[in-house]
Amino acid sequence: MPVLPGSPPVEITLRRSAQARRFSLRVSRLDGRVTLTLPLRAREAEALAFVRDQEGWIRRALSDVPEAAAVGLGSVLPLEGRPLTVRPGSGRSVRVTDDSLLVPGDPASVPLRLATFLKAMARERLAAACDRHARSLGRPYARLTLRDTRSRWGSCTQDGCLMFSWRLILAPPPILDYVAAHEVAHLAQMNHSPAFWAEVARLDPDYAAHRAWLRRQGQALHGFRFGD
Repeated sequence: MPVLPGSPPVEITLRRSAQARRFSLRVSRLDGRVTLTLPLRAREAEALAFVRDQEGWIRRALSDVPEAAAVGLGSVLPLEGRPLTVRPGSGRSVRVTDDSLLVPGDPASVPLRLATFLKAMARERLAAACDRHARSLGRPYARLTLRDTRSRWGSCTQDGCLMFSWRLILAPPPILDYVAAHEVAHLAQMNHSPAFWAEVARLDPDYAAHRAWLRRQGQALHGFRFGD
């Protein structure tokens, strides 16, 4: 992976595209990844010269990327859209109260225990939503997996495998349900045609508002670091 020298050095991800007609730089506000898209026939030396010319812009963009906050005791974490304070707990399991997430055990293990708890809850909620939407659509899915994806909230493969970001459990329930509906709708329409959006609207009549919420506030769901 090419590196832009300096303090600090910056790794550059090169992505060749048949659609690209010129060099194009992108700095992700989620994780600070710098991607240079270039035409298929462009020379890498020319691409790296372009990067050097744009160093000032790249470093300014990187300075605007918010740092993820480490989760621990005292952190305020949204669970299904409700802000809850992480506090010491007793027993063996994480518990949810009206205003708290109670995490037992060594404080150093709090991030990992919370991540495990959130992933399990996300799987439960997403599986229930996908099962419901798949029944409504009349098209079963093959399996469901969770990842900590940065570029998309979910995906659906040609063979019916659904993937979701487990961080959707931090969003209000209607947002998680919309993403489930969106991906299940791909079981019928593997595109983003008007026919696809008609399927989404049938599964989630308020999808436009939920989609807009993700565009406005979804980035904040990546603002928590669990040490995993």
